[in-house]
Amino acid sequence: MDTPMYAQVAIEQVPGRLFTYAVPEGAEVRVGQSVTVPWRRVYHRGYVIALSAECPYVPKAAPEAQGDLFGEAPAPRIKAIERVEDPLPYFSEGTIRLLRWMAEYYDVGFTLALRSALPAPVREGRSQARERYVVAPVLPPPPHLPPLSKRQKALYEDIVRVDGGLLARLCEEFSTTAPTIRRLAKMGYLTCERKEAPRSPLAGRRVLPSKPLPLTASQAEALGVILREERPVLLFGVTGSGKTEVYMQAIAATLEEGRGAIVLVPEISLTPQTVSRFAARFGGQVALLHSALSDGERHDEWHRIRRGQARVVVGPRSAVFAPVRRLGLIIVDEEHDTGYKQDESPRYSARDVAVMRAHIEHARCVLGSATPSLESWRNATELGKYALARMPDRVGGAELPSVTLIDLREAGKPGEPSPIFSEPLIDALKGCLARGEQAILFLNRRGYAPTYQCAACGEPITCEHCAAKLTYHAKDDTLRCHLCGRWRRPPAKCPTCGAPLFRPLGVGTQRVEQALGKILPQARVIRMDADSTGRRHSHDELLSAFRAKEADILLGTQMIAKGLDFPNVTLVGILSADRSLNIAYDFRAAERTFQLIAQVSGRAGRGVLPGQVFVQTFQPEHPAIRAACACDYERFAADELALRRAQGLPPFSRLACLTLTGPDPAALERAAGEAARALARTPGLETLPPMPAPLERKDDLWRWQLLIKAPSSLRIARACHALRPPDARTEGPVKALLDIDAVFLA
Repeated sequence: MDTPMYAQVAIEQVPGRLFTYAVPEGAEVRVGQSVTVPWRRVYHRGYVIALSAECPYVPKAAPEAQGDLFGEAPAPRIKAIERVEDPLPYFSEGTIRLLRWMAEYYDVGFTLALRSALPAPVREGRSQARERYVVAPVLPPPPHLPPLSKRQKALYEDIVRVDGGLLARLCEEFSTTAPTIRRLAKMGYLTCERKEAPRSPLAGRRVLPSKPLPLTASQAEALGVILREERPVLLFGVTGSGKTEVYMQAIAATLEEGRGAIVLVPEISLTPQTVSRFAARFGGQVALLHSALSDGERHDEWHRIRRGQARVVVGPRSAVFAPVRRLGLIIVDEEHDTGYKQDESPRYSARDVAVMRAHIEHARCVLGSATPSLESWRNATELGKYALARMPDRVGGAELPSVTLIDLREAGKPGEPSPIFSEPLIDALKGCLARGEQAILFLNRRGYAPTYQCAACGEPITCEHCAAKLTYHAKDDTLRCHLCGRWRRPPAKCPTCGAPLFRPLGVGTQRVEQALGKILPQARVIRMDADSTGRRHSHDELLSAFRAKEADILLGTQMIAKGLDFPNVTLVGILSADRSLNIAYDFRAAERTFQLIAQVSGRAGRGVLPGQVFVQTFQPEHPAIRAACACDYERFAADELALRRAQGLPPFSRLACLTLTGPDPAALERAAGEAARALARTPGLETLPPMPAPLERKDDLWRWQLLIKAPSSLRIARACHALRPPDARTEGPVKALLDIDAVFLA
C-alpha cells in the first residue's frame, strides 16, 4: 500500500468545504486526528477526514447546506499540514462514515455534522485538565507504620471507603484540613501527589456497588433476543417491567467481549438517577456526558472516553456521538421521546443516528419503551426491520396501577371555571399523605397562568417580538415569552382599551403549587419545571430530596413524566390529560397524549405498595385517553396506524418541514410559493400548500412553512438541496430551514 501523501481536512471555521493538504515527510497522520493547518495566512484546527496516495482535487467553495459535496478544481499548490495536535484520533473511521451519512440524509454541511459530534469545550480546546493534589490510600498499610489515633483511624477509614480523591474535596467532605491528611501521608498510610486530575461529575458521589439481579422469564428471554440478534431490538416492556436490569446485563455481556456501550436517556433530569444505577454496577467505567456539566467536566469526560478509560457512556441525545472504543452496544431508553430530536441544525434524531451508528460499527442496538413510537412499532411488527422483545409484566408480581378517569366538565359548579383538582383527587391526596406515602402531580405547562388578559376588553398581553401570548409568572411578577425568552413587568393599563384591571387565565405549575398550599397546607411540595431547574445540579438535588422523602408531592412538567422510579409513590394525578390533544396542526397529538398518560401513570405503584392514578380530562371519550387508561398500547397502535395509513402519514410516508423565515411576510409568501412550485416538479413528492407557520412570528422574524411528503427522506433532502438558496446558511432576507423527519411542526 502506498504511503498516504495527501489528507482531506475539515476546518471548523470554514464550513461547507473540505481542503487538501500535503502530509509532511515522516509524519504519522491518521484518519480522525486533530491537526493544525494554514488557511489564508492563519493557522486553524482541522480534522483529517480521508487520506490518499494521489493528490485529489480541491473542493469547490460551497454553502454550508450543500452537505458533503466535492466539486473538482485542480490545486495550484498544496500546502502542508503544520502539525498533528494529538496522535490519538478524535474520530474513528466509523464515526466519519456516520457524519457523512448525516450530512446527506439531513441535508447539512459535513462540517456542521462534525460540530454536533464534538462538545464545545473539546472543539475549542478550552478547560484543559489541571494538576491538583490527589490522595490515595495505601492498601493494605504496611505493618511497621506508627499507630493512628482514634480520629486519624476514622479519617483513614473514610478515605479508604471513597477510594481517595482530590485533596480539596476530601477536606470538604470529611470536615478536615490538608495538613491533617498530609500527616497521614507522611506516616505512610496515604499517598498525596500532584498530578493531572480529571474533573469528574461523579466525583464524591457515594454509590453502593450492586450485583446482577435474578431475571424473570420475560427478562431472560428479552436479554437472549438482544444478545443473539443482529437487527435492532425493540424492547417493549410495561412501566416497571425491569428494562434497566436487562440493559445492564446486556452491557455486562458487551464488556466481557472487550467492547463498550452507550446508554441514551431523553431528559437531563433522568441522567443522575440512571448514571447512579449504572455506576453502582460498573464503577469507574461509567462516564457522563450532557450539556449541564461544567466545561471542564465535559472536556475531561469526553477525553476519558476517547482514551478508553471509560467504556460505558450515559447521556442525552448528544452522547450518541461519544468516542467509545470498540463500540458494541447502543441503548436508547424511552425511544419514543421527542427529546431525541434536535430542534436546531443539524436537526437529527438521536434514535435514528443510534440505529445507523450501530449498523456501521456492527454493534447491537436496543430501543426500549413502554409506549414505542409508531415508526419503531411498525418496523418491528410489520416490516421486520427490528426484532421485537416483549416484557408484559412488572417485576416482583407488582400490579399496574388502577386508573380513575375524571370528567372535568362535571367536576365544577355550574357557571364556574373547572377546578384545578377534582374532589376524588383531593380525597386521594389526603389519604396518600395520611399514610406517609408520596404523590406525583403532572401538568405540562410551566408558569402561573398562560394568559394575562384585560378584564375589560378581554385582550391578552402578547409578546412584541413573537406571535405568542405572554405567560404570567407570579413568583417574580413578570410576563415571559416562552419562545424568545424576553420578559416584562405587567402593564399598569391595557394597551388596547386603557383599563387598569387584568386577570390571569389558565393554570401553570406555579398556580398549582399555590393551590396545593391552600388545600393541603401541611404538604411539602417540590416543583420541577424549567423555571425551578435552571441551576447546575438542580435536577439531581430536587429528585434526591424527593427520594429521601423530604417532600410529599412532586409537581412537574414532562421532565417528571418518564423513567423516574420512586417506590414510595402510590398516587399520580394528571391534571389536564387532553392539553396535548388540542394542537390542531400536529397529527401526532393522539400518540403524544397516549404516551404522556401511560408514562406518567407508570410512576405509581412501582414498589410493594399498590398504585392509583387519577386522569382529569375534558375529553374522557377520546380513544387515546381511553386506551392509555386501560394500559392497552397495542389497541391504540392498531387504531392509530389504520388512521395514518388511510391518510398517507408517517410511518407510511416520510415528512419534512421546510420553514422560511424573514422580516418581510410578503417576500416570504412569494418565496414559499416559488419553492412549492419547484418541489411540485419533482416526481414522488407531495407538497402541501404553503401557509404561515402555526407560530407565525418568532423573535421579530415571520415564518412560513411547506410540508413535504415522500416515500423516502433522502428524496426530499435531494429535492430541497436543489432549490438553493438552501438551509440556514442562506444570505439575504429569506432563509430556509429544512427539517427531515419533522417532529416539531410549530
